[in-house]
Order: sequence, then C-alpha cells, then structure tokens
Amino acid sequence: MSRPAVQERLPAGAGPKRRGMGNPWLTLAAVALGVIMVTLDGTVVAIANPAISKDLGASLADLQWVTNGYLLALAVSLITAGKLGDRFGHKPVFLIGVAGFALSSAGIGFSKAIGMVIALRVIQGLFGAMLQPTALGLLRAAFPAERLNMAIGLWGACIAASTASGPIVGGLLVQHVNWESVFFINVPVGIVTLIVGSLFLLNARGEAKGGGFDLIGIVLLSGMLFTLVWGVIKAPAYGWADVKTLAFFGGAIVLLVLFVVREHLSRDPLLPLTLFRSVSLSVGVVLMMLMAFAMFGAMFFLTFYLQSVHGLSPVDTGVRLLPMMLAMMVASPVAGGVISKLGPRAPLVVGMALAGVAFLGMSRLGVDASFSGMAPWFALIGIGLSPVMVAATDIIVGNAPVALSGVAGGLQQVAMQVGGALGTSVLGAVLTAKVAGVLPGHMKDAGLPAPTPAQVDLMKGAISQGVAPVPKNTQPQIAEMIVKASHLSFIDGMHLAFVVSAVMAFIAALLSLLVRAGRQVEGAAIHI
Repeated sequence: MSRPAVQERLPAGAGPKRRGMGNPWLTLAAVALGVIMVTLDGTVVAIANPAISKDLGASLADLQWVTNGYLLALAVSLITAGKLGDRFGHKPVFLIGVAGFALSSAGIGFSKAIGMVIALRVIQGLFGAMLQPTALGLLRAAFPAERLNMAIGLWGACIAASTASGPIVGGLLVQHVNWESVFFINVPVGIVTLIVGSLFLLNARGEAKGGGFDLIGIVLLSGMLFTLVWGVIKAPAYGWADVKTLAFFGGAIVLLVLFVVREHLSRDPLLPLTLFRSVSLSVGVVLMMLMAFAMFGAMFFLTFYLQSVHGLSPVDTGVRLLPMMLAMMVASPVAGGVISKLGPRAPLVVGMALAGVAFLGMSRLGVDASFSGMAPWFALIGIGLSPVMVAATDIIVGNAPVALSGVAGGLQQVAMQVGGALGTSVLGAVLTAKVAGVLPGHMKDAGLPAPTPAQVDLMKGAISQGVAPVPKNTQPQIAEMIVKASHLSFIDGMHLAFVVSAVMAFIAALLSLLVRAGRQVEGAAIHI
C-alpha cells in the first residue's frame, strides 16, 4: 500500500537555482552525514569516559552528567527544533544544528576541566536536536511518497553503520591518539555536511511565515520532558518508590496536563493535538517507545556482558556486536522496499515478533557463551528491528500533515529517547532486583558464606554491571569463587531483563495490527 505523492507548492521564481539542488539522493547524503555525526558521537563517548576521568579527574557522577546532560538537552529540545524547521525552513535549522554540533564538539576536545565538558555536552545536545527532526522533514520534502520508505531505510542503514563503527573507531582513537580525538572527528564530518547541505538542500518548510509561536507551550513541554527523563535517569539511584522519584513523575504528569490544556486553547500550538486523532500515528509513537525500550536496554546490558563477564576490550566488544549492526545495515533498505509494497502492518508484526524471539534466545546465553552462539541472536535482533525503525518512522511522519513534518520528526525522536531511557532504567532495576535475590544462593553454591542483606546491598551495584566485588588481598581461590557467584548472579539478572524485553516486543507486535500506511493529509502543502 503506497501513499499518494506529496504535492509541493513552488512560489514564482523560487525553483532550484543550482544543478542538483533538491535532488533526492543528494538530500539523503546530506542528512545522513549530519545524523551519522550525532550517532557516532553518541557511541564513542562511553568509550572515552575512562580516559576523560583519568585526564580531568572526573568522578563517576561527573561522567554520568557527561551522558545525562546531553540526553536531557536533546530530549527536551526535539519537538521545538522540529517546530522551528516547520516555521523557518528545515534547511537553515539543519545547517545551524550541524555547525553548532561541530563547534561544540571541538570545544569539548579543547576543554581542560570536566565542568566545561559537561556544559558543552549540554550545548551539543541542543544543536543535535536540530538535526533529527529536520532531517526527516527534508527527506519527506525531497522524496515522492512511494519512495520515502526506501529513503528512510537507507537513512536507517547509515545510522546502523555509524553505530556499528562507533565502538571500533572510538576504541582505536582513544587507544592510539587521545580521548579528545573522538570529539575532533566531528569537525571534518560537519564541514563536509555543511558544504553538501548548502549546495544541494532545498529550504522546504511546512508552515507559512507569520503567526504566533507557542512560547508557553515550549516551556511546559520542555519542563515535562525534563522532569520525566530526569526522574527515569535518577530512579535507579533514588529508588523507584522514593519520594523524590515520585515527585518528578508527579511533576511530569501535572506539566503534561497543563501542556494539553494550553495546546487545546492556543491558536498556534506547538504540538497540535489533532495529530493524535490518527490511530496509526499514536500507535507509531508507542511502538517507537517499545522498540527503543527493548533495543537500548538490550544494548546496555550486552556491553556489560561482553566487557565485564567475558573480559573483552571496547574494540572487541564492537566487533562482537557487528552481526547486529550489519544485519540492520542490510535489512533497513530492504525493509523500506517491502513496506512500500505491502504497507507497514505486516513488516511491523513480523519484525517485532522476530525481535521477541531473539530476546528469548539471548535469555539463554551463559557465562561462557561462544561468539557463534551469540551471533545468530544478535543478527536476528538487527533483522527484526530494522522494519520497525523504518515503519514506525513512516507512520509517525507519514500520518502527520506535511506542514507539521518537523514536529512529527521531533515526536518520533522524543519517543525513541524516552523509550531508551526507560529501557535502560527499568531493565536495570529488574536486573538489580534479580541479582539481589539470587546472589546469596550463588554464594552458598560456590562454597562461600551467604551474604547478609546489608552486604548484598553493597555488592549488587557492581554485580549488576558484571563486575565481581573482590576485596583487595583476597586469596586467589576465594576470589575465583566470588567471581563465579557474581557472574552467575549477573547472568540470571540479564536473562530476566531479556525476557522482559521479549514481552515488550510481543506486545508491540500485537499493537502493530492497528496501524496502516502513512499518508499526506489533504490540503497541507510544503513551501519551498
């Protein structure tokens, strides 16, 4: 099932002035370069953290802020950035985002204090938020509707490629150059993106100039997303039932209600509530959250499993994860073609079902699992999630009016960011709780005294990351027993986390039965 082609409206004298400007494939190249820069940065920073800590004297809390500051700034800005693209043009907002991201990356590389790194990471997140939704708006403007799925598939393949290369590139740069180089690498990529984008992107925008700008809506939505994401991030440390966690979640609900009331009354709403009249779009947002919940949660624990339990280096860990990323690189464009012919429903159902089967398979991995035992499940995850990424993006952006393609792109990215944060936090809590429950039994089975509840509380944090809490000067035989009990406890927790991921995937497969192909809303034109 394909959608009717998007009808563009070209004012007199506003046609392309340069050969190749507005070319769909050159547009895809430009936006892919920009998004690759952001994706690559996200995967290499974790590898650089130990070196940053050593060089700048950063604490664990500082390193958490290096990640969380970026995530918070990104999450709260995505929909607003999409709105800016709809109002003022996707091209200038995209290029400003590229330039700001590259400059802030360079600033991080030159930083001599951890506080400066954190501040610039927040700025980096703000500029990064300009890239994702405007990229989708530019793609929708450049590609006819029947080829948009394929374009999104190729775009997803580029993201998978950069994700796959991130740990390897980051490990090599940190090991053979320095940690600053993982940020400096964004500068040449940004320069190339600016050149290609300036030459070949059309300044498509969804809304006519004029009208108001919903500043109150921006404040309420940003506050809601901040309190929600912050609550999710801090819940494992505070405790999910702690009054501080509940206060953040309660505050998010209050701000959400105020935002809905504001958008209902506003003449120029930031996020028109009429978007959610589309069942497919609404379900697409939920599917994107569930997909990110399962995928990011799984990736989070796989790195602990491979590095801490198997003792692999970051580079070797990246190599082990290549089957997943290579499968996504190949399957994403194929999925785009299939979705164009069959519509999104069947690929979504099959994709989430395959991902659920893969998560169940990974729930059987043991401490000594071989690469040949892991690779098929990793590849199956990539094959299963690829059509979900493409189709969920299509039904969110495709079911929105063309005039709101930037807002829809921001909504898609917010769903992914919130789902990913929930996945790592909720599954982390599940894993930690399981570790605390099984650790005494594994200690006794290993021939050690069962730890007291207080000792379990002290040990479960390290074990939840696959690290055995072996005290200094422990006899080798005793240390080996502690390591064995710790790793078995981690494996039990990881197994349960993967089972929860599988359940989420199967729920998403059922929800997928409600969707249909994206379509242009009549009467909404793109302005060039």
